[in-house]
Amino acid sequence: MPIDVEYLTSTLMELLRIPSPSGRTDAVMQAVGTHIAELGLPFDLTRRGILRATLRGRTDVVRRAVVVHADTIGLMVKRIKDTGRLEVVPVGSHSARFAEGAHVTIFTDDFDRVYTGTVLPLKSSGHTFGDEIDTQGVGWEVVEIRIDEPVESARDVLELGVEVGDFVALDAAPQLTRGGYVKSRHLDDKAGLAACLAALKALRDADVPLEVSAQFLVTIGEEVGFGATHGLAPDVAELVAVDNAVVAEGQNSREELASIGMLDMTGPFDYHLSRRLHALAREHGIPAVRDVYRHYRSDAAPALEAGIEARHALLGFGLDSSHGHERAHVDGLVALARLLVVYLQSGLTFADWDRSEHGPLAEFPSVSVQPADLEPLDRTVVPD
Repeated sequence: MPIDVEYLTSTLMELLRIPSPSGRTDAVMQAVGTHIAELGLPFDLTRRGILRATLRGRTDVVRRAVVVHADTIGLMVKRIKDTGRLEVVPVGSHSARFAEGAHVTIFTDDFDRVYTGTVLPLKSSGHTFGDEIDTQGVGWEVVEIRIDEPVESARDVLELGVEVGDFVALDAAPQLTRGGYVKSRHLDDKAGLAACLAALKALRDADVPLEVSAQFLVTIGEEVGFGATHGLAPDVAELVAVDNAVVAEGQNSREELASIGMLDMTGPFDYHLSRRLHALAREHGIPAVRDVYRHYRSDAAPALEAGIEARHALLGFGLDSSHGHERAHVDGLVALARLLVVYLQSGLTFADWDRSEHGPLAEFPSVSVQPADLEPLDRTVVPD
């Protein structure tokens, strides 16, 4: 069924312009909730702020979940320097190399006192430091924030209301090019979130019945490692995390394609569910590839670590320079949305077995779909 590309891109641009570093996500969740309400889906929020929406299927029991995160990487004020500049530390895992030169927004506890600034290396003037600007190191200890206010001391900064522990958001500065590329910070994972919303809209517009009731979970702590630790329905048998698919040298993912993750730093994804997603893509002509990621984890990891008994898989959109100067392509986001639409209309991987958390060995669907021949008893080669 068709994906509303205008809805997808306009929603993405809206989400990108809402600062939401991990730990300060209430504003973006209000926006997500508005979109879910407009789609007519019932939803609520957990105590900490995770959003849970339900897509009713032919059965009342929710056995499937699609999980995506709304939080992003960011910064926090570590120290106010005597010079009036700010020392910061990262929120989430990202390099100071890609923060240098970034415009930022500084949030104080007083909502009316919000300031702008720029992340700069300690030696930022070539006219003063010459070649030293090229030889200084890379790291959070050698960058600082210059506030766009007339400050020359720590006292000046404190009088602004800026304190240690204040959040600093890296401005997204999104752009959509004529060729369909989206350039912005925080495409991870707001592009995935926009693709999910577009998929839900397609299903609602077509009013198609779903075989399996599904939960749509929007988390707020993925970038710091505890996204989908709670909020999942108790009978979820399949969990699909939606996140970026790394585009870089040695990776199979591409910006114009959807991707199915087969393994990340936490281990392999579910054998059967991952291959079934790839088969659905082939069957429906959706451009998708499989990939393996090394320095990567998604919302699937904390869900399993928290004890959920479910198959898990990873779907992604191709993203170049992840956690850096990010770029994606609308075609990849549409492919991801299409694959989600097809998946949400399908049945469970094993319709009978996956209805329960446990069962007898005789009914376990292992040998029929994942056979393994016995090794020979004796591999020794005896000379004549």
